[in-house]
Amino acid sequence: MPKLFEIKFADKSNTGGFWSAIDVWIKKPHVVNKRLCGVKETQSKNVGFEELGNILLTHGIDTSESKDVLTFLNSGVELEHDKERLLSFCVRTFIPKVNCYGTTVHKDIILKDLNTQRVSFLPVEESEEGTAFLRKNNIYQIHLLAEKTDEWTLELHLMRPDDWFSDGVAYPKLPWLGGELLPKLVRWATESKTSEFKSTLSLLPVEKYSIMYQQLKDKYKEMVKVWPEVTNPEKFVFEDVAIATYLLVLWGEERAEKGLTVKQSFVDLGCGNGLLVHILSNEGHPGKGIDVRKRKIWDMYGPQTHLEETAITPSDSFLFPGTDWLIGNHSDELTPWIPVIAARSSFSCRYFVLPCCFFDFYGKYQRRHCKKSQYKEYIDFISEVSTVCGFNTEEDCLRIPSTKRVCLVGKSRSYQLSDEPQAEEWRDKYIQGRQTGSGVTVRESNAEGEAEHHHDHSETDRIHGTNWGAGFQPRERIETVRNCAALPRDFVDGIVLCVATSLLGLARDEGGDVPGTWNTGGRLSVREVAELLEQETLQVLKKECGGLQTLLKNNHQVFRVEGGMVHIRDWRVQAQRPRGLQGTRADSKRKHLISGALKTRACWFHAHHPHGCPLQAEECAFAHGPDDLRPSTRPLKKMKNSN
Repeated sequence: MPKLFEIKFADKSNTGGFWSAIDVWIKKPHVVNKRLCGVKETQSKNVGFEELGNILLTHGIDTSESKDVLTFLNSGVELEHDKERLLSFCVRTFIPKVNCYGTTVHKDIILKDLNTQRVSFLPVEESEEGTAFLRKNNIYQIHLLAEKTDEWTLELHLMRPDDWFSDGVAYPKLPWLGGELLPKLVRWATESKTSEFKSTLSLLPVEKYSIMYQQLKDKYKEMVKVWPEVTNPEKFVFEDVAIATYLLVLWGEERAEKGLTVKQSFVDLGCGNGLLVHILSNEGHPGKGIDVRKRKIWDMYGPQTHLEETAITPSDSFLFPGTDWLIGNHSDELTPWIPVIAARSSFSCRYFVLPCCFFDFYGKYQRRHCKKSQYKEYIDFISEVSTVCGFNTEEDCLRIPSTKRVCLVGKSRSYQLSDEPQAEEWRDKYIQGRQTGSGVTVRESNAEGEAEHHHDHSETDRIHGTNWGAGFQPRERIETVRNCAALPRDFVDGIVLCVATSLLGLARDEGGDVPGTWNTGGRLSVREVAELLEQETLQVLKKECGGLQTLLKNNHQVFRVEGGMVHIRDWRVQAQRPRGLQGTRADSKRKHLISGALKTRACWFHAHHPHGCPLQAEECAFAHGPDDLRPSTRPLKKMKNSN
């Protein structure tokens, strides 16, 4: 049997890690093969090796083909043990991200031999009429061999390596199998790490999701070109397309299950840029979005997208009895309240929430379980809120470009409508128990005007009636910028000059400032840089997100911050970078930023470095003097209606 690739590795565990890794490749090939959306598994069962010929026959593989296949599968196995061999048999159907196969279905017959530590993949193509074709040239096997104690070899065998066919989707290239897949399997096998969360898209039919996502992506991809916000357009557009796809498939399945024809209504609480509302509305679902602050892009959607600029406070004023679904997409301080608002809106109201920042009912969430990751603990908290509110809570993992991609869904209640009074008592008691600190300030209206009342925990914290979210702090309408970008220019310039001067002085002290060469400076840790600054300056930076390190990174024209160390940036290094090392995502982003701001800012090195700028004026992205400076303009484009 031809052996094409092998990897030797050390591992103290038994073969369990190998089979866990193989299961990832069988069930989730999309985590390594990015051209796949996923697979659908069918016909999983245990079979004896002697039954294999008949089983292959039922899948359109004739007797002559079966003999060759069985010979390949049996290579290296003593024949007298055939009767004792029990194989795990399953079939997986590939779901490509982009349908490149028309009506032809591509499948793998998978045979796991636990006794000999090998797994075989037999690719079958099935026509719309049900005719099956075995692609014998692409049959392969992955085999684990024990070398010595704690030493293993992972081998890739092919039935006909010289005739291998590759399309990069269901049939990867051979170098990819050996250079990408095998190392991944070794890593998965030796890490033996289990995820804290459910597998991706576990509540949906993956094939429906794949088809709809591609349709919506093609339909809304032009949004990237007209995005007026300062946020990354590709991330936000395609993330919201993916979330919209998830909800549309989820709601479609719900309509099919309940026999409904009318599309579900929705309200997106804390809708942000409103793109999710825009897509769902365009796809026929009546609804609206509410956020404390209007975004530039709102004016570009058109009248069919309903968006409201309002501060949401959990109360009877913000219940939605006529709405089917409430949505919380990165809804921050509203996140724990969304299951509560849904439960109190109506018995039939459902919710979808995608938690991001960690908020409790009345402020930042405080950790309680150090053995869990902070993210896992917070997801568990929101799930607990949902359960207390009376929902049958389901968890899933979205396929979005974000590290925070676990969602919670409340589609049904765990109690009967007649038990609503008791359920409300549970909610009320739980929310009161979450109030922290010595008390909360409650504003209560009366006929004579507004008065403030301070309630201690010895009293009833919740005001029964319309203002049941008393103590909740909504976000300010005007967003406070705390990423050092709003600091006074002379304050920032002073810090930059102080730090740069110290770095340049280090090179002179260490003999690195050679006459006739450009001074690249020394290096300091962020902690050492902080010691250069006055205490008052550090107190101002402490109030900003990321503090001193953020300020240094913001001034990337002057500094390079890597691994906690601060360096003077040498723009010649980027300019002279070999072609083979260019073209990365970081390079693309940097090129985009520089091209959009070319010569709109003064060159710091030209003005302040003792040797001037290391680049000639025509090579530098920044202006060498007033005559080189040009104004910055970015016209706002109009968005076309997506319908």
